[in-house]
Amino acid sequence: MKKSLIILGISSIAALTACQNNAAKEDIYEETGHTINVNDQRADLYNRDMGNGRNGRNNIGEDFGYVRHQKSPIMGDNVSADHYAAIDREQVADIIGKYCTEVPNVDDISTLVTDEEVLIVYNTDTKNRNQTADQVKKMAMSVVPRWYHVYVSDDTSLRKNVENYATVDSDGRNAENGINQLIKQMLKSPQGERMSESENENGEMQGERNDDIDKDDLGETVKKAGNR
Repeated sequence: MKKSLIILGISSIAALTACQNNAAKEDIYEETGHTINVNDQRADLYNRDMGNGRNGRNNIGEDFGYVRHQKSPIMGDNVSADHYAAIDREQVADIIGKYCTEVPNVDDISTLVTDEEVLIVYNTDTKNRNQTADQVKKMAMSVVPRWYHVYVSDDTSLRKNVENYATVDSDGRNAENGINQLIKQMLKSPQGERMSESENENGEMQGERNDDIDKDDLGETVKKAGNR
């Protein structure tokens, strides 16, 4: 009898420990298996609701943002690239456009966000086109991940070209070539200052995707901007 009770007790403890471990794993590795210590992982990256916040909390816009990430404890679980596809491009385009309306002498902004580029066409009556282009570009740079390249143009005749890509499948066969051709046209407008010693005006390192196009067109652009 005593032996049976001891065995039953050990089994109960083992079962309880297993349940606690499973529960802890679910709490720590919620959804993707990589994120812990988050108020609400299902919330949008950019939350517009500054009133009644998540989980009944008020003044969500006054909160700090804190997230801790850990690699998955599961051997062979490789989701390292999942976060690259998690950006709501239309929402990011909306935020960039709104920020750019704060730039002096700039209005009527059209913004296209792809998987690695931001294209902005805007109307302006500025007397310093290069300075305004620099301000618009840096507004966009402040919103998107750092691997993005930003191209701007105050040539409003290109607005329709940008809008045409709003409904194009980004995986389409001709999408990349079309975007590159549009970028080449946009580079005829001032692009502002270099982002750093190792990056050109659009945030590209030497040899990156459109770097060769930039070299051809920006030299001519700088000459034109200097004459205005």
